[in-house]
Formats: sequence, structure tokens, C-alpha cells
Amino acid sequence: MHAAAVSRPAVRLFRSTAHAVSCDATVAAAGAAQPAGSWRGFAVAVAATRAVLFYTTTFLFASPLFVVMLAAYPYVLLFDKFRRRAEHAVNTVWAKLSTLLFYSVHIEGLDNLPPADQPAVYVSNHQSFLDIYTLFHLHRDFKFISKTTNFLIPIVGWSMFLTGHVMINRVDRRSQLDCLKQCGGLLKQGASVLFFPEGTRSKDGRMHAFKKGAFSVAAKAKVPVVPITLIGTGDLMPNAQEYLLFPGTVKVGILCLLGFHHLLIHVLQIVIHPAVSAKDADSMSAEAFAAIASSLPPELVAPL
Repeated sequence: MHAAAVSRPAVRLFRSTAHAVSCDATVAAAGAAQPAGSWRGFAVAVAATRAVLFYTTTFLFASPLFVVMLAAYPYVLLFDKFRRRAEHAVNTVWAKLSTLLFYSVHIEGLDNLPPADQPAVYVSNHQSFLDIYTLFHLHRDFKFISKTTNFLIPIVGWSMFLTGHVMINRVDRRSQLDCLKQCGGLLKQGASVLFFPEGTRSKDGRMHAFKKGAFSVAAKAKVPVVPITLIGTGDLMPNAQEYLLFPGTVKVGILCLLGFHHLLIHVLQIVIHPAVSAKDADSMSAEAFAAIASSLPPELVAPL
């Protein structure tokens, strides 16, 4: 994990100007030599290869680490039933090893994280399959909500069960209510919970209106909400294109290679905003949405 302080205006300026200048110059120099379609095909082929390598890597690391989790499970149930910090630590190692060769993460606002022993509701925009891998870089144990079917995935899903992540059947209203009740119980026992309040990954890359569940749970438990902006995961692995993984780097800025935008070395960044103190659910939702949106380009925020 790499953490550095970079101002958001500087990031946006570099993105908007360097991308236009460097890409235009590169297109002028190289565009005549090779058709854009050839580079597009090459970029997609590279991204597809990287995706295969990524999934292979994550499963190779998951298998031995799952054995460690199984060994720790009796201890966890006896002494740390709700937070399951040992299991979460293994999750963090797995996520970092899985991503190490494929993309780097820049984190801004680490000082805005609450103390590790303070329960909180973490909320983030949801762009990509990579979001969970990326959020494990925060070094905070939390429980996230996932579809029941995901818990059936060999090794990875079983690890989610051992860590105590929360199952939900999105089409079953009773399951949704049980999920929120379980999250409230976890908060009362000192465990933190992570929500993607949009409800699902964005289909168009923009952040959409938040559902109220996360904020109702926080209001009832009287815990803060920590808004987090994920920037760039949707560029690395777009939603519904989980068979592609484009390059990512910690560098601030966008580099255009060979005149084709899919050969960018994308910026990947986590921005942690100041916590929203416990109050009514509507106010917390509005404040969290505004905070997360403040670090996104306007075109990536859908009208409410």
C-alpha cells in the first residue's frame, strides 16, 4: 500500500490537461503508423491476459490462506466472535497479495479513519469487482454485505463465511430486513460494517442515489458514517467486463500510450472523508453522498 498526500484540485488538473496534451501528441506521432483498431485489439488482449493472471493469482493465494483461516476459526469463535480480527487480517493479506502485481493504491485522508476499535459504518461508491480488494487496504476490520450465492464460491466464498460477512438475498424483502438487523447487532458488539449504499455496482460508471439502509442502521446504533470515494477501479475492471483488467498505478496523472485510451496507466485512489456524526438517517445519507461526490468528476455523479 502506498499513501501520499495529493490535493484533489491538482489531481483533477493533471487528469484534464496531461491526458489531453499527452494523448493528442502521441496520437499525432504514432497514429499514422498503426490503425487505432489494432491498438484497441492489442489493449483488450493485454487486459484479458492480465485478468486471467489476476484470477489465477487470487485463487493460488486463497487456498493456503484458507487453511490458516480454518485453523484460526475455533479461536475466533471463542474469543472474537463478532469482529473476527484474525480472519480479517488473513483477508487483508490475501487482497494485498492478489493485487500486488496488478495495481497500486493511493490513499488520501488516512487521518479521517476512526480508531480501529471504534465501530462505524463505512460507505463507498461501487464501480467494480475490484472495490472490495481495494478497500481491504484500509487496515480496518469490517463486515461487508454480499449476495448469498457468492458464499458458495469455493475457497473465496467459504473464507467470507469464516470472516462473518453478511449474506443477503436482494430479491427477498425478509432477507433484506434480516441483513440490516444483523448489521445493527454487529455494530452493537463493536464490529464495523461496510455498505455500498447504491445497492449494486454502477452500470454506467456514475454514482447513483443512495438507499437508506446503511444510514438507518448507523442512526439506530448511534455510530458515525465514514464516506469513502473510490476512484479508478471502474477504469481498471469495468462493471460487466470482469474478464478485463487494465493497468493501474499509484502515480497521479494519466499517461496515454500509443494513442489509445485503453492503454492508459489508470489512477487508482481511495479518498477517506471526515466521518459524519450520528444523527437522522436522511441527513447522514445526504452528507455522505455530498462528500463522496466531491472527489468525483461531475460527469461521474448521476443527477438525483
